[in-house]
Amino acid sequence: MATETVLGVFAHVDTTVHALEQLRARGYHDLTVYTPLPVHEIEEVLERDRPVSRVRLFTLIGGLAGITSAFILTIWSSMIWGQVTGGKYLLQPPTGGGIQGASLPPFFIIAFELMVLFAGFATVIGMAVLGRLPKLRPSSGYEARFTNDRFGVAVHCAPERAAAVHELLRSSGAEEVKPR
Repeated sequence: MATETVLGVFAHVDTTVHALEQLRARGYHDLTVYTPLPVHEIEEVLERDRPVSRVRLFTLIGGLAGITSAFILTIWSSMIWGQVTGGKYLLQPPTGGGIQGASLPPFFIIAFELMVLFAGFATVIGMAVLGRLPKLRPSSGYEARFTNDRFGVAVHCAPERAAAVHELLRSSGAEEVKPR
C-alpha cells in the first residue's frame, strides 16, 4: 500500500500538541514527531492507546535462560567434581551408591545473579532489535532545525488523504506544511 508523508513545522509546543490531538482524533496513528527537547505533553498524546512494549518478553526469556543455565552449571559441576555444597553431596560417594538430594539454597545465589545478567543482556538486545538500531541515516522528514527551535510532525497516510492532512496541519497552527 502506497503512503505519502506530509510534514508540518511548528514553532510552539501547544500548537504541536493541538495538532497531534487533532490527528489522533481523526484516526491518524502513523506519526513521527521531531522535537528539540523532551516534551511530556507530546509524549502523553503519543502514548495513548499504544500497545505494551515487547521488550519485556526479551527480558523474561533472558531471565529464564539465566536461571536455567545457572542451575545446570552449578549442579553439573557439583556432580562432576563431587563438591560438598550446603553440607550435602549431590551424588553419594562411590561406596554408598544411590543419589542423595541436592542442597539447592547455595545455587539460588548464582541463579539469581545469572538471571539478572542474562535478563539485562536480553533487554539491551531487545531494545536494539525492536528499535531497529542502529539507524545510520535520518528519516526523510528530518530537518536540522528540529534540533534547534522547531517541532516537526510527519504524518504517513494514504495519498488520497494527504490533502486533508495538509489542511489539518495548516489549521492547527503549522508555520509550514510540505509533502515529503
